[in-house]
Amino acid sequence: MKLIRFSHDGAVHAGVVTDRGIAPVTEINARTGGHAPDDLLEIIRQDASGHLLTAGVETLPFDTVRPLAPFPAPPKIWCIGLNYHSHAVDINAVQPEEPGSFMKPASCLFEPGGDIFLPPPGITNDVDAEGELGVIIGRRCQYVPAEHVKDVIFGYTTTLDLTALDVLARNPRYLTRAKSFDTFFSFGPVIVTADEIADVDGLEVITEHNGAVFSRDFVRNMRTRPFDLVRFHSDYQTLHPGDLISTGCPKGARIKPGDRVRARIDGVGQLEARVKQGSRTPVY
Repeated sequence: MKLIRFSHDGAVHAGVVTDRGIAPVTEINARTGGHAPDDLLEIIRQDASGHLLTAGVETLPFDTVRPLAPFPAPPKIWCIGLNYHSHAVDINAVQPEEPGSFMKPASCLFEPGGDIFLPPPGITNDVDAEGELGVIIGRRCQYVPAEHVKDVIFGYTTTLDLTALDVLARNPRYLTRAKSFDTFFSFGPVIVTADEIADVDGLEVITEHNGAVFSRDFVRNMRTRPFDLVRFHSDYQTLHPGDLISTGCPKGARIKPGDRVRARIDGVGQLEARVKQGSRTPVY
């Protein structure tokens, strides 16, 4: 099942992506007499996707809705650095023995299909965009044994993660700062439930830059693959429904104003953005 949050006629709803269009949760409830929440994060928390039966439900044409991020603020956003050898080579870094994980604030999110605003040149002059596979946690969990990891994953999505490489190059301790500018992360717009992906390791993660493939590699070539990432991070903190782990990029594309970038994973989805130059305008 492919789930989406979208805007239509000035209202925001959750829905199911079908071959016919978007089936809004409100229409599904009306058709089936159900009470599924009209909120994607609540659907995950309540494990309600199994109640979203779309047969006979009137759908909205794809071109009449505006896709949004699946939820405005994931409880946690974990990202994994240097999980592909090619990315480490690209930025002249050494892959860590354990997952090189860091967290990003929800304030850096932008909507799928929206704009990336590069910070003023005096702050950074070298930014890359990285298409990645995102893992969505479905159950509150901690210390998850390897054999039960599948039980706590709700689904998968595409992500775009950005880095101010020159900020990071000054000192590796500046990683959070280099990753946390406004519009430096997005995910969605679709979440694919885990049962739809028979072979996660066989997924190919692609970053496109101005319409051409810039980098690509298979999940099986990650240093730490998605199931192991979930198990590992559950040892360090309780994971909650809606937590997101963005699993790393083969190689990031350097971007400048006027560019377009896209994360694409066949079987999961695609996420694109335009690149614009931001200005140093004070906000109080």
